[in-house]
Amino acid sequence: MIVEKTPLSGLLVIQPDVFEDNRGFFYESYNENKFRDIGVSEVFRQDNHSRSVQGTLRGLHFQMKPGQAKLVRAIRGAVWDVAVDIRPSSPTCGKWFAVELSERNRTMFYIPAGFAHGFCVLSETAEFVYKCSSVYDGKTESGIAWNDPEIAVKWPLDNPVLSARDQQNQSFRDYLKKVEADHDLVNWK
Repeated sequence: MIVEKTPLSGLLVIQPDVFEDNRGFFYESYNENKFRDIGVSEVFRQDNHSRSVQGTLRGLHFQMKPGQAKLVRAIRGAVWDVAVDIRPSSPTCGKWFAVELSERNRTMFYIPAGFAHGFCVLSETAEFVYKCSSVYDGKTESGIAWNDPEIAVKWPLDNPVLSARDQQNQSFRDYLKKVEADHDLVNWK
């Protein structure tokens, strides 16, 4: 597999080794030993699968303490996938990185705890699967507005389809104020 480090520490773009022939293709979407060798040591505790229509934007989501690392990929269609560094002590806090994930390119994106994550659907529909290092906990879920001007993600759409929850996500500034007021909310490196 080919692993590309990004400008944001810990964030990885992964291209698996794909074996294709006239019957179709095969690739390992996850192998604990191989991922440990590239620095991904989390034990993944939950798998999720979503289907969304074109123009849908989900995010920017994260879980507070203990956080949640994700290994994501699109298995149908295409998405613009975004990770935002929200680790207060990180020199790149507030910076974002994006990559297109599609059934065609089979690219995977590893997002460590301490990043907000979101994606928008580029194709007519998309199916998106991801492994999570912690089980979903509604008490620790949180989000940052997809269009926060301080972060200024360059999304490839202007008027996304959003959930009611995502319409209410806090600003990046409000998130930082919460963490500053209560340092125990996060324990990301």
